[in-house]
Amino acid sequence: MQTNFSPEQLADKDIQLADNILRKCVHCGFCTATCPTFVELGDELDSPRGRIYQIKGYLETGKPGDKLVKHLDRCLTCQSCMTTCPSGVDYVHLVDLARERMEGEIKRPFMDRFIRVLLSQILPYPNRFKLAMIGARLGKLAPWALPAVFKGMVEKAPKSLPVPGLSDSQSHYPAAGTQHKRVAVLTGCVQRVLKPSINDATVRLLTRLGCEVVVPQDQGCCGAVSHHMGRGDEARSFIKNNIVSLEKAAGDQGFDAIISNASGCGTTVKDYGHHLKGDPQWAERAEKISGAVRDVSEFIGELGIPEGTLSNLPKVAYHAPCSLQHGLKVVATPKQLLERAGFEVSTPLESHLCCGSAGTYSILQPAISKRLQKRKVDNLERLSGEVIATGNIGCLEHIGSGTKLPIVHTVELLDWALGGTKPDELS
Repeated sequence: MQTNFSPEQLADKDIQLADNILRKCVHCGFCTATCPTFVELGDELDSPRGRIYQIKGYLETGKPGDKLVKHLDRCLTCQSCMTTCPSGVDYVHLVDLARERMEGEIKRPFMDRFIRVLLSQILPYPNRFKLAMIGARLGKLAPWALPAVFKGMVEKAPKSLPVPGLSDSQSHYPAAGTQHKRVAVLTGCVQRVLKPSINDATVRLLTRLGCEVVVPQDQGCCGAVSHHMGRGDEARSFIKNNIVSLEKAAGDQGFDAIISNASGCGTTVKDYGHHLKGDPQWAERAEKISGAVRDVSEFIGELGIPEGTLSNLPKVAYHAPCSLQHGLKVVATPKQLLERAGFEVSTPLESHLCCGSAGTYSILQPAISKRLQKRKVDNLERLSGEVIATGNIGCLEHIGSGTKLPIVHTVELLDWALGGTKPDELS
């Protein structure tokens, strides 16, 4: 793609990055076939190629325009287009750059601004999020009195919250038997409130496989929530806090890996090096953290597991989160692990398409999100699965609200099949 940036513009490092990305695009259109919003809406402006054109115009002229805001907000950042792109266009970093730049130049409607601030001040903080969930349960008593945007949030609130998990109170777990690895586990913000059983299953399974597990007690949000809403400074603050937390927990011994069991978080942490690139104080430290991150399924695949011995296990319909298959490029491993553990596993049609969760997307773009949710649920329910497995808390909660099938994290099934606790959803 030809660009028309002036020499003065190209003195800006962000514009240099955008120019390099834009010039790789050859207009082939392969991305349109795998873009969830284009598949659903059929609008070229809601395809990666269409957004690239709009971003190019915005960065060249400095004028975002209402159309760019609308269509950039509709992007799920699922990265499916990047898996498909034959030219290696770094679409996600182009979108990230445009979102942050745009957020400092536009003025959104009041309610839009309010809900974005609310999300950024609640979701990354587990204690605040827990209080919000309690408040949302009260909102269920009179949903008719709530503004439309809050109705979607209240609908997502669970009827009750689980008791805190072990990883909320304990920071160190010795390996069972001979120690082979020393790892840190990221517990997530929303996950530790809505489903702490995922973290508990992760710790049990890793220790059983010979890992000493450290759970940094002062870890915070990975930065994803703020980052995807274009709140760059806020995201970088979270990132720096997490780097310090992980460095402190590593001590002199260090870690063989930093384990993420929420692939949305893992994708962000894997990108810390990019977020702080060029910062002399943080760049090298961020890159070290990025290089150590492994999705829990990826790391368990590297360790290897014994064959499962349980019989009469339920058939599994496996949903691959976009952040796992497109972001972290972990595709076959979760299914292979489940099969080795003794489960019969099937995958749905259109497994490359997003379920519509995408972090805050299901709240900020509820109509499109629900269409994608139904599409995903329909494909999963056509399989013979008795339980749905996935590797990301956002997908788990979003898909789970649209189906009667039980849905659990992949690591919960692996833990159960290899000597751990049976998930409550299957009891």
